[in-house]
Amino acid sequence: MTAIAIVGGGIGGLVAAMCLHDAGHDVDVYEAVVEPAELGVGINVLPHSVRVLDELGLLDELDRAAVRTSTLMFLSRDGIRIWSEPRGVDAGNPWPQFSIHRGRFQMLLWRAAEQRLGAARLHTGHRFESFDQTDDAVIALFADRRRDGAEIAVRADVLVGADGIHSAVRRQLYPQQGHPHPSGLVLWRGAVEAPAFLDGRTMFMAGDDGQKAVVYPITTPDSDGRALINWVAERPLDVDMATVSWNREVDVDTVAEFFRSWDYGWLNVGELIASSAAAYEFPMVDRDPVERWSFGRVTLLGDAAHPMRPNGSNGSSQAILDGEALAAALATAADVVTGLASYEQERLEPTSRLTLANRQAGPERVMQWVADRCGGSCDGVHTCVPAGELEREANAYKQLAGFDLAHLRALADAD
Repeated sequence: MTAIAIVGGGIGGLVAAMCLHDAGHDVDVYEAVVEPAELGVGINVLPHSVRVLDELGLLDELDRAAVRTSTLMFLSRDGIRIWSEPRGVDAGNPWPQFSIHRGRFQMLLWRAAEQRLGAARLHTGHRFESFDQTDDAVIALFADRRRDGAEIAVRADVLVGADGIHSAVRRQLYPQQGHPHPSGLVLWRGAVEAPAFLDGRTMFMAGDDGQKAVVYPITTPDSDGRALINWVAERPLDVDMATVSWNREVDVDTVAEFFRSWDYGWLNVGELIASSAAAYEFPMVDRDPVERWSFGRVTLLGDAAHPMRPNGSNGSSQAILDGEALAAALATAADVVTGLASYEQERLEPTSRLTLANRQAGPERVMQWVADRCGGSCDGVHTCVPAGELEREANAYKQLAGFDLAHLRALADAD
């Protein structure tokens, strides 16, 4: 039985822990937060990663906690449709696409991991400090935040860094990496209870490179027809990465003012933002792909391995796929070092290509195509970009990210 220590109790770390546990390994998770809680706003979980969660037996819980996304729409700033497509099971996929509150999702996974591994295997208040490895083990040092930073040494066969974009494990592997790579864009995010729009399961993106909004529900409508609506506002803004404050609360009205005229009849984007109790600022960043994740008995996973911009809604989904791939690689390898190298070989190249594609706005770049080509003459639906061109772009991104319909149906048939 292989002893595996996972640094980070986020989405990627918890899914990896469950996949590795089910494969017969001895798994412990070390999370820096003392008391995990439902924090954050909305995320999307795409069908290829929902397949992994389904295999872990979590589909029913996801259905109770999330929304099965039915449709994705791209709109111009004035609300005219550019492209619309069904999503999840509505598109014929074997698995749904879910929109869910990130904190609620993480706590769902946390409880599932507790039940599977045992609560004693999830160690909170453990801040990773450093690691050292020999031919037969890796020793990780943690500061116990519950005991005034007392040092704790953990011996394992494998160390997995799943500790996010500011990963301390990655920093030891790449001490010269510096700050995350800025995009020149900033996101403001929030969530607010509001009347459900359209069918109550639609996600839309509106605007262009100069200003964009992303809006989708993360709960099903209640008896009064209201749901928790997640919104993201994006605008160009240079930030100093040396001094940036992550997850900084900002004035809601300041953000709403940019979208006052974005009234589509079925939703007024500016009013939705203005009705929110809080808005949080996130600079849109990623990191350059690296040549390797695995160094002996140590490897990286999720945002620690391949932090990417949120275009295409793929970050959490790719982290989930990492966990499945890691468990599969270790199950078939002669030894753990070979297994970690095989995991890297399978996952590094596709996530690197996806990271670079997201720097070009991923599938959302069709919105800028319309902004560049349309002189304001389109009425009802944009015809300035041929539908075939839009469809090819949408399908190309799905294939790159691994959730095109043919691929998912092949996976379902194989199961």
